[in-house]
Amino acid sequence: MKRFFTLLLAVLMVLSLSACSQKPADGGEETAATGSVYYLNFKPEADESWQAIAATYTEQTGVPVKVVTAASGTYDTALQNELSKTSPELTLFQLTNDGAVATYGDYCADWNGTDAYDLMTTHAFDLTKDSKTLGIGYCYECFGIIVNKALLKEAGHDISEITNFETLKAVAEDIHSRAAELGFDAFTNAGLAPSSSWRFTGHLITLPLYYEGITAKGEIKGTYLNEYKNIWDLYLNNSATDPVANNTAGDEAEAEFGNKKAVFYQNGSWEYSALTGTYGLSADDLQMIPIYCGHEGEEKAGLCSGTEAHWALNNLAKPEDIKATVDFVTWLVSSEEGTKMMAKEFGPIPFKNAAEPENVFFAQANALLAAGNYNVDWAFNYTPAVDDFRAGLVTALQSYAVDGDWSVVENAFVNGWNTLYAQEKQ
Repeated sequence: MKRFFTLLLAVLMVLSLSACSQKPADGGEETAATGSVYYLNFKPEADESWQAIAATYTEQTGVPVKVVTAASGTYDTALQNELSKTSPELTLFQLTNDGAVATYGDYCADWNGTDAYDLMTTHAFDLTKDSKTLGIGYCYECFGIIVNKALLKEAGHDISEITNFETLKAVAEDIHSRAAELGFDAFTNAGLAPSSSWRFTGHLITLPLYYEGITAKGEIKGTYLNEYKNIWDLYLNNSATDPVANNTAGDEAEAEFGNKKAVFYQNGSWEYSALTGTYGLSADDLQMIPIYCGHEGEEKAGLCSGTEAHWALNNLAKPEDIKATVDFVTWLVSSEEGTKMMAKEFGPIPFKNAAEPENVFFAQANALLAAGNYNVDWAFNYTPAVDDFRAGLVTALQSYAVDGDWSVVENAFVNGWNTLYAQEKQ
């Protein structure tokens, strides 16, 4: 009986999505959606913008749009709670990578044939399975080391000095040694609280994985973990935070950088809005540089660019709510109001009517590529059992900060990864 009910819902969903892309035969306006939209937002830093754009859409169309933002580090739990409801209101949610498709793919409707899908300029980063598009990559992001060039100059250095790990290390150690007289330090804290640890157990692991050549799920060797150690040690030893007591939150690191207490801050393009808006930093003073780690030839490295941002439609929602959600997304990526918000929060979006972003980090990423630098692809997307792997690595990094035994980190990284991958294959 349960199987029959699931199949019936699937049929209704397909019919409703087909209707989303059909235009009236007389060329007139489509009938406004009668359903509602409920989006579970993945990014806390964009909550204010999501609330504002939802209100604008409701004001213009009368369609209710609810945006709920999961607290940092709790998205999977929030999503599971929503999807487990007998009559779910949730219509739109986030998929990060192929691992998320394996977990949530059965809940995802197919975007193919919808107006939103047809407005896209590339489908290179979409998440697909069995010829179905379960997640559309709605933005492309980059991460690296954000630099306050004004503070760097105040410390007697120029960003042109930094071309690899050796030069980054020399500048950072000099600033850290004079932190008391300068009034600021080299790096923000390398916090391992859940709201911050993803920067190091997710984003930072891209470096050893990328240089090992990881381009799909599989076992790893950990050949370049020394590069990971290089940059991690640099963070720990050149910050105002005691390396042993580094269980600090993500907003604390952001505040350190935003309040001009640190020159360097590992994070991504999504921080632009908070840094220039909330903290009032000048865009002219901000530059994102590659995460140098001591790998041979890294002078030609670019930023780490890719996406974990994919919209997914909940196929358990009511057909009219799915249609309303597709209509909302279509408006979001094609209207003046929607594209302006998307450009501000997420940078360049892969849709035909995309607005030009003000975010300087994207211009810097493009400039590096235009100069012939290689893109550091998001190899961390291939992490098996993401939450379990990252939890194990956090524990190992905390242990290393206390006793200095790097072999614990190597074990958590390589054996932890390979064990979880083997389990995932079963």
